[in-house]
Amino acid sequence: MVENFWFNVQYGINHVLDINAYDHILFLIVLTIPYVFKNWKRVFLLVSMFTLGHTLSLVLAAFNIVTVNAEIVEFLIPITILVVALFNVFTSGKGAQKEKIGVLFLSTLFFGLIHGLGFAREFHMLLGDSDNKLILLIEFALGIEIAQVIIVFLVLFLGYITQTIFRFSKRDWIMVVSAIVVGLVIPMILNSDFLT
Repeated sequence: MVENFWFNVQYGINHVLDINAYDHILFLIVLTIPYVFKNWKRVFLLVSMFTLGHTLSLVLAAFNIVTVNAEIVEFLIPITILVVALFNVFTSGKGAQKEKIGVLFLSTLFFGLIHGLGFAREFHMLLGDSDNKLILLIEFALGIEIAQVIIVFLVLFLGYITQTIFRFSKRDWIMVVSAIVVGLVIPMILNSDFLT
């Protein structure tokens, strides 16, 4: 029982930290960079909204309520990252991340749904004929949340170092990191099977 629990939690952690599927990490980076450590509650809430959306879409897929076209989802995932990165670029230094709590949180929930759908097929295979689908989902979601908190902490820590030791302005930090992420996701969008 404990072995199964740890396997599922680890599976969730590995799902996020998988370097071959770095889209999840890129999304978390662009979601986190506008914030500093004192905003940790807001960041934690945002990340939890993403996990909630991700888990909801897995529930819908696990119980065969939703089936999706993998090509469309694989195309939409980098689009969600691009949208958040561009939002950062156009609002950096304007404090927009402190306002419009509804828009940012709802869009993060929606993006979580899309990212979850991207993983639904593989997760369906992991479930197999399991009778404990819901427990498995919760354990997996816990793993996702743990991995996301690790990434968020690292991003906040790097932000702290660049802004205090290297004297980067917050605006420059947001602009540079967002621009790098935009540069990484545009090829992902252009090379998606949906466009080819």
